[in-house]
Amino acid sequence: MVEPIGIFTLLLGFYCLTRGYPTTVQSFIVLTLLGSAAALTFGGSSVPPAHLFLLFLTVAGLRAGELPAVALAAFRFGRPAFWLTCLVVYGAISAYFSPRLFAGMSYIIPLGASDYPSTGGTVPLGPVSSNLTQTIYLAADLLCFVTITAVCSTPSGFRATLNGLVAYAVVNVMFAALDLATNATGTEGLLQFVRNAQYTFHDSDTVNGMKRIVGSWPEASAFAGMTLGAFGFTGSLWICGRRTRRTGPLALCSFALIILSTSSTGLIAAPICLLLLYLTAVLRCGVGPQSQRSTAVVLLAPPIVLALFLLVVLQENLSRSLYDYVDLLVLSKSTSSSALERGSWNAAALQNFVDSVGLGVGLGTARTSSFPLALLSNVGIPGAVFFLLFAMTALRPRLSARTFESDVRLAALNGCLALLIGSLVAGPTVDLGLLFFVLAGLCASRPVARTGEIPLLPLRGAALEKAAQARLVPRVISSKRQT
Repeated sequence: MVEPIGIFTLLLGFYCLTRGYPTTVQSFIVLTLLGSAAALTFGGSSVPPAHLFLLFLTVAGLRAGELPAVALAAFRFGRPAFWLTCLVVYGAISAYFSPRLFAGMSYIIPLGASDYPSTGGTVPLGPVSSNLTQTIYLAADLLCFVTITAVCSTPSGFRATLNGLVAYAVVNVMFAALDLATNATGTEGLLQFVRNAQYTFHDSDTVNGMKRIVGSWPEASAFAGMTLGAFGFTGSLWICGRRTRRTGPLALCSFALIILSTSSTGLIAAPICLLLLYLTAVLRCGVGPQSQRSTAVVLLAPPIVLALFLLVVLQENLSRSLYDYVDLLVLSKSTSSSALERGSWNAAALQNFVDSVGLGVGLGTARTSSFPLALLSNVGIPGAVFFLLFAMTALRPRLSARTFESDVRLAALNGCLALLIGSLVAGPTVDLGLLFFVLAGLCASRPVARTGEIPLLPLRGAALEKAAQARLVPRVISSKRQT
């Protein structure tokens, strides 16, 4: 069944095809925000708008003359797409065979519907509905990564991807504001058109009277986890001095929303991401004009943090309020029913890894609460190795360079790391989401100069002198350095 948001997605896709792949990639990145929406529904399953729009992005890329060859070259041995393909293939094989090969030999927390009644606890190992859906999602991640890598090989595609990620951060803040505003005015129904997926929603939950911010996601944990990526990306761009009028306020708003979301995932991961940004500034600082902002961060951040710490310590009411907030969401969280439940998921996942002799119980079979355990329990050691090889080859920016492209790739790296930090705290599946692979594709890309047409001139005698004066030489169109 096609939902209203699905009709909008289809119309947007056909429009973008008339505008070319730069417009298409920007729209695709913004659509990855709609994590609680369903463009298509099939019984208990749904297709998010971004996954439907991925087809239009692929078609737009294939229509560009030079991009298909770049995409095919990405699958060569040793390249990131090769290792990600190995993960997808192994995941698909394990999704079908492992639950049947190890049937009844272990107990799982099923990610999807199984042959046993759903009790919220463990059931005997066997095939589940999410074996198919998670395989499709992981294949979509591969398609997204390859397409973005190919698109970003051109200067126009590289800038379009950057613009799309900045727009992602803007729209994410807007959805958070709408979430708070509709809750305060009792008009939550206005956002139901993007909350129609077959998920369990927690969009009305509160903690001590505070609204849990969910934005365009089903729950606060998902909102905080995905906002971490926007924070890491925009914060890094600001440190590098790129588009500071936009990236600085966006990074600040994203960080504030993570803290105020009442998500323990965000509260634990946000300080680690701040440390990541500070280390980025340390690696990038210097005496040159392009390193002034990062040098200022290195010198000023410690005294600012110390001043804030002293302010909190000296203000007893403020320190008590902050302690109560952290205690509620983190320190006392370990004794809550939610934490105990997630702990049981991880314990079961670790046992699944052992019972499957390190091969995994199959992609999409077991639910966990941490991405490393999701890897080990579902796809085992082979899948974990393939993912590590993918990450090691894809997330390699040139830290020593100070060009616009290298700074953007560095920001994409930090965005990926921020998402990974959040998934370490609460990552239920092997699928890290399309945003992660957009950032990974941007980080792995290498935009190249495009050679323009060379005019054929009879360079003889006076004509040679006129040509030299007119500077009629082979022209190379390269990406402009942006500040």
